[in-house]
Amino acid sequence: MTKTGTTVYRVRWIPGTDRLLGTCHCGATREASDPIELWTWLLGHPYGHYPVPPARVPS
Repeated sequence: MTKTGTTVYRVRWIPGTDRLLGTCHCGATREASDPIELWTWLLGHPYGHYPVPPARVPS
C-alpha cells in the first residue's frame, strides 16, 4: 500500500441511532443524519484549513 497523504477523515455510525459522527483531521467533530451534509462539512472544514506552522524562535 502506498501512502499518498496525511489527511484522514472519519465517518462513523453512532450505534442505536440513525446519526453519523464525522471527525476532521484536526480533531473537530460534527454529528449529522445526512452523509452528504457530513462529507460537505468535512471536506470544507474550515475553508482553507491547513495546520499552523510553528512560531519561529529568535536565536
